[in-house]
Amino acid sequence: FNLQQIPWSWVWGLLFWTCWETLAQPLDCKDELGGFTRCTSISQEKLLDRIIQHAELIYRVSEESCALFEDMFIPLPMRAVRIQGGNVCMAQPFPIPSSKSELQQISDKWLLHSVLMLVQSWIEPLVYLQTTLNQYDDAPDNLLNKTKWVAEKLLSLEQGVVVLMRKMLEGGILTTSVHEQSVIQPDVQPEMLDSILRDYNVLTCFKKDVHKMETLLKLLKCRQFDKFSCILY
Repeated sequence: FNLQQIPWSWVWGLLFWTCWETLAQPLDCKDELGGFTRCTSISQEKLLDRIIQHAELIYRVSEESCALFEDMFIPLPMRAVRIQGGNVCMAQPFPIPSSKSELQQISDKWLLHSVLMLVQSWIEPLVYLQTTLNQYDDAPDNLLNKTKWVAEKLLSLEQGVVVLMRKMLEGGILTTSVHEQSVIQPDVQPEMLDSILRDYNVLTCFKKDVHKMETLLKLLKCRQFDKFSCILY
């Protein structure tokens, strides 16, 4: 939908904030004592469903963030050039299966581990993105709120994936720290145009990777609970 429409933008915005609260809350796994009882007490299938819903919502909000950023900071001629040339996203420092043959060769556990590595690789870049956007003189509050929300909910998604991995491994020990991403360089202070293009690239590359997360999670679900639908992947 178009956020600039009136009065529908206000109505849809209100509905979407309500949607965020209802869908995102179940993946707040930690209880008051810091445990994971909120996620461990539900079945593996229901937890996976909630994780998929969470990833879908993060993707939708990341799409909106990209659109808002484009409308505010990226001129139409520059968008056309980038569409023709494609967005340059740095290769991940770890292998992520993408082709059908690659996906068929990995286990469900490694499929989920790939999702976790993707999630963790974007935690720090999104925090830094929020810092740079706050330095813009004319960044709209709507954009700032959306990127902040995505950064926070990515942490919730990480929690849910970790708990699901523990369920699948039946209490096995996991090494899950990645937190690497070469798409940004926090120690560099670029000119304003370079900064805008870099932030735009972060948003578009993140959107692509969230779509990968969503696809991998749906493939995992069909493998675990509905093998007949796996032909779609």
